[in-house]
Amino acid sequence: MADPLRGWGCSEPFLLFMLLGTLWEAGAGQIRYSVPEELDKGSFVGNVAKDLGLEPRELAERGVRIVSRGRTQLFALNPRSGNLVTADRIDREELCAQSARCLVSFNILVENTMKLYGVEVEITDINDNFPRFRDEEVKVKVNENAAVGTPLVLPFARDADVGVNSLQRYQLSSNIHFSLDEKSGRDGQKYPELVLEQPLDREKVAVHDLLLTALDGGDPILSGTTHIHVMVLDANDNVPLFTQSEYRVSVPENIAVGTRLLTLTATDPDEGINGKLTYSFRNEEDKISETFQLDSNLGEISTVQPLDYEVSRFYDMEVVAQDGGALLASAKVLITVQDVNDNAPEVLLTSLTSTVSEDCLPGTIIALFSVHDGDSGENGEIVCSIPRNLPFKLEKSVDNYYHLLTTRALDREEISDYNITVTVTDCGNPPLSTENHIFLKVADINDNPPIFPHTSYYTYIPENNPRGISIFSVNAHDPDSGNNAQVTYSLAEDKFQGTPLSSYVSINSDTGALYALGSFDYEQVRELQLWVTASDNGDPPLSSNVSLSLFILDQNDNAPEILYPALPIDGSTGVELAPRSAEPGYLVTKVVAVDRDSGQNAWLSYRLLKASEPGLFTVGPHTGEVRTARALLDRDAIKQSLVVAVQDHGQPPLSATVTLTVAVADSIPDVLADLGSLEPSTDPDDDSGLTLYLVVAVASVSCVFLAFVIALLTLRLRRWYTSRALQASGSGLAGLPASHFMGVDGVRAFLQTYSHEVSLTADSRGSHVIFPQPNYADTLISQESCEKSEPLLIPEKINAKERELEVLQILFYLVLNFTKAHRKDVIMATV
Repeated sequence: MADPLRGWGCSEPFLLFMLLGTLWEAGAGQIRYSVPEELDKGSFVGNVAKDLGLEPRELAERGVRIVSRGRTQLFALNPRSGNLVTADRIDREELCAQSARCLVSFNILVENTMKLYGVEVEITDINDNFPRFRDEEVKVKVNENAAVGTPLVLPFARDADVGVNSLQRYQLSSNIHFSLDEKSGRDGQKYPELVLEQPLDREKVAVHDLLLTALDGGDPILSGTTHIHVMVLDANDNVPLFTQSEYRVSVPENIAVGTRLLTLTATDPDEGINGKLTYSFRNEEDKISETFQLDSNLGEISTVQPLDYEVSRFYDMEVVAQDGGALLASAKVLITVQDVNDNAPEVLLTSLTSTVSEDCLPGTIIALFSVHDGDSGENGEIVCSIPRNLPFKLEKSVDNYYHLLTTRALDREEISDYNITVTVTDCGNPPLSTENHIFLKVADINDNPPIFPHTSYYTYIPENNPRGISIFSVNAHDPDSGNNAQVTYSLAEDKFQGTPLSSYVSINSDTGALYALGSFDYEQVRELQLWVTASDNGDPPLSSNVSLSLFILDQNDNAPEILYPALPIDGSTGVELAPRSAEPGYLVTKVVAVDRDSGQNAWLSYRLLKASEPGLFTVGPHTGEVRTARALLDRDAIKQSLVVAVQDHGQPPLSATVTLTVAVADSIPDVLADLGSLEPSTDPDDDSGLTLYLVVAVASVSCVFLAFVIALLTLRLRRWYTSRALQASGSGLAGLPASHFMGVDGVRAFLQTYSHEVSLTADSRGSHVIFPQPNYADTLISQESCEKSEPLLIPEKINAKERELEVLQILFYLVLNFTKAHRKDVIMATV
């Protein structure tokens, strides 16, 4: 939109407003101003203070202000200068549209006197709008045979301005066929018209392009344009004409239905409905309309049903082309049909066997069918075939009949059904063929036994299992079908440890699942060898076997069992003998234990749980050997009690304990010597019973010693002569001095070696003894230890009575050990 006032300077608006004039009509009490539209915000309108007869400083004192009437405030009052200015840019066309006068009214209030003064501001128009057409391009149609002077209505322009700035006139670009005329409406709007000045010919000029211009009266003049396209409409003044008077076409008889055969072309120089041609058959026969279709708009002839050379070899027809004005032209059409191999051979199935047994003999007839071809000559000659990789063949019978036969035995498990494709081909060019599918099902016979996926199976089950638990499941597959493929399972009859296997394991005959009938004990049953039989339900039934190894897994359900020292039935504990001269690491005894479990559950470890003298003995964690941890001292008690624990490595671990009693003494004679050094009892009444026991014990031991020494000397003298002959063989015992086995020293050495497990208690009435197996680990002792004759040391803290009891117990248990031991074993161990 043009704005002719945009170029004014900042000092010029004041002069402009003074020229426009603001008059005060005293009698009317109304203030009137006039300003042009599109002024900048803050532009001067009039001096309200002067028109009210007030000084500018009095405006604020009297509370002079603008009172609006509900519309947007377009003006503002400057309280310092008393000037009325624009509050924003004013658009007259937006405010008053096409009204001749645009007035804005509001009131000015003087609060101290409570008086209102009306103000009316007229917004004058400036030429800021172009004349505008609604469309940039307009099409006007006129018939080519229209008379000269015919008026054509044109679009008119609108101008938002008023007065002289509004639309004033139109202009038309130069053209010899048309002129421009203007008419005015009641509202003052000017309407242009196009007047035909010369006759039109559409075949020469079909479209006339004109430019229509609308101008206003502003300064400068503004204008708008639109393009006028005068479309000359055709008149039917030309006759249609075919490009050929006769059309010929030759097509094969097997052409597809709906195929376009040919297209007829006719032309008409007219336009529109006068030049639009319609094609149709003239006086066509019924077979023409039934066989062919003519497109009325395109002139295309196509088939609506198949052509048959044997029915009709050619078709003759006439086609006319007619325009919209009833003018027409005609042409001849001749369609020739060519003979082709358009009939495919046919197969007619006469007899069919849908199912055949897999044990049928070669040459069994499967089907009988006939073939036919509607063509003649080479097109009617037929060749039949089936795929070569099938166990079937074709044999020609009478006329056009064929037999389908088997060529070899069938195997249902290899192929259960056949889809035999019979292909029939004629000898035409190109050849045509037909395929017929014969579906044959092979019936099953029981010729396959059940098959296990593996030749053998193995599985594991932990011992102590619940009764009825599922162990394993076997599955056999029978490639037959129906009852021939229904498999049942059973266990072969066999015995394990004299008991039928069926008492250990059962099998589900339908599923092949095996179940444990009882709880297995690894220590009794470690492995079961089973044979599973799978049988089908055929006639006769077929079966197969498979081996199943069932391994029982051990669980830690057995505590360690201590073999040595053995626990006697009377509940007494073993007694071991340790010399006081033993060095640290001296082997006192060895705890031997076993565990009926296996693997990790049978790995045993030994440890010392409790000792009467801590730190005196140690136990090997893996060997169970009880050794001295330090040298024995005189203050060490003669009786030492040890508790040894044996534990396995199962989860959870199980354990057993054994209590060992160790007597600290160099030899039995030392024990006897120590007996003589005991002080007499201070209480004769209390010691009477003890003295009797001591006398009996000493007498018994003396008799046993005497008998044993005599037997030993006799045996030694008997073998003395034999030992001389064995010196050359390097025997380690022949060269030993005779004093090692003769006399009291020899007896002492033997006793010290053999009887080293003694259990003592302080109370003779509660004393007990065990009789362990002889320990042959160290039969011979060193000469130094045998020759020592130090007396048995008893701690000073023990009184005479207690020492007498301990010595008596040791002697008593040693005598019992000698009497119950095998003499032969003792003699052999000594030698």
